[in-house]
Amino acid sequence: MELKDIKAVYFVGAGGIGMSAIARYFISKGLVVAGYDKTASDLTRQLEKEGMLIHYEENVDEIPQACRDKNTCLVIYTPAVPANHRELVYFRENGFEIEKRAQVLGRLTYTHKGLCVAGTHGKTSTSTMCAHIMHQSHVDCNAFLGGISKNYGTNYILSDSSDFVVIEADEFDRSFHWLRPWMSVITSTDPDHLDIYGTKEAYLESFHHYSTLIQPGGALIIHKDLEMKQEVAEEVKVYEYSLNEGDFHAENIEIENGKITFDFISPVENISHVELGQPIPINIENGVAAMAMAQLNGCTAEELKYGMKTFGGVDRRFDFKVKNDKHVFLSDYAHHPKEIFQSAKSMKELYHDRRITAIFQPHLYTRTRDFYKEFADALSLLDEVILCDIYPAREQPIPGITSQLIYDNLKPGIAKQMIHKEEVLDFVKNRDFDVLIVLGAGDLDSYVPQIAKLIESK
Repeated sequence: MELKDIKAVYFVGAGGIGMSAIARYFISKGLVVAGYDKTASDLTRQLEKEGMLIHYEENVDEIPQACRDKNTCLVIYTPAVPANHRELVYFRENGFEIEKRAQVLGRLTYTHKGLCVAGTHGKTSTSTMCAHIMHQSHVDCNAFLGGISKNYGTNYILSDSSDFVVIEADEFDRSFHWLRPWMSVITSTDPDHLDIYGTKEAYLESFHHYSTLIQPGGALIIHKDLEMKQEVAEEVKVYEYSLNEGDFHAENIEIENGKITFDFISPVENISHVELGQPIPINIENGVAAMAMAQLNGCTAEELKYGMKTFGGVDRRFDFKVKNDKHVFLSDYAHHPKEIFQSAKSMKELYHDRRITAIFQPHLYTRTRDFYKEFADALSLLDEVILCDIYPAREQPIPGITSQLIYDNLKPGIAKQMIHKEEVLDFVKNRDFDVLIVLGAGDLDSYVPQIAKLIESK
């Protein structure tokens, strides 16, 4: 089915951050857009306001009539939905064209110039930063992002004129192998999703294969010294970047009074005194990658500087909720040991003279099993660690795998405590914090607005 032949789109698993961006694309095209999700959320309610028909019961009878013609309805599903889901079975048995979200994004990279950002971590911030730089420039872009941009209040950007589409390239379930990037950034290749890949070698091979998919005439912008084999077509240019080395990097970094500036060094054109709109140390390196891709696709020096200065950040990515002289509170989606390490490191750089407490909810039993020592090492950079139970997401419990493994491996001298998620609000209410950060990709974030109110009232 060609995109032009589609009249209706049905989503099995409508409320995910990535799925909702695709839904918004088809809503903007005036198609009938409907779907199922397990539970209502702020995101699904917003999609309903925008015109999407969503129901929350696994029931074939709830599928709208417009989505029952296999010749005009495309079905998109998330791998998080089980194969025996009744609605998915209905579509499969009746011969509908059924695609993963990644396959649909792949279609767009055939009809647009795909600017893709892949990596174990950093991809959401980097892709959102790049999308903002380009969207506010004369180049413009469409974008499908893995987080809610604070500049736009959405994870989707639509352009009436631009041929570019910025895409967060997700390695989970090898989804990024459906893409055909025009250019790509690869931020990191620290092994993750070993429940899918099995081994570190298989994970790295997946990134190697992804690098072969970049279109001739395009470019790969890869973090310096990554542990992966890269292989690109003969006409694909390869650039390296990092914080302070490579074709693209930063020099003269200044971090002072909550403000960060640096000089952008580039083989195209150096740009002096770039200011970060979201002044977080890790965003210097993310910013170098985002600026590199935007610059290679025509953004001017002034547009790059303005884009960086006005970038507002991403929801749940180093997301400040309270920031005053007495208290600092933020939420961060970090859920891999390297992400936790970078988050903790940035916190210590920003607040080196203040006591930092983290409440961490591990995400997945398998990830905890594979990396509990690394999690403990990263969290030990902070002054106090509060551990909640593991958020299972798609997994069943594994005997012997609990947050206790991380707790027991925290370095001596770290103040630590284990609590249940349901006890978090009372815990915060009865304590006074200097700097508090909630870490993880689970559902603890649902408490963040209440935590912010409690801290503001102190």
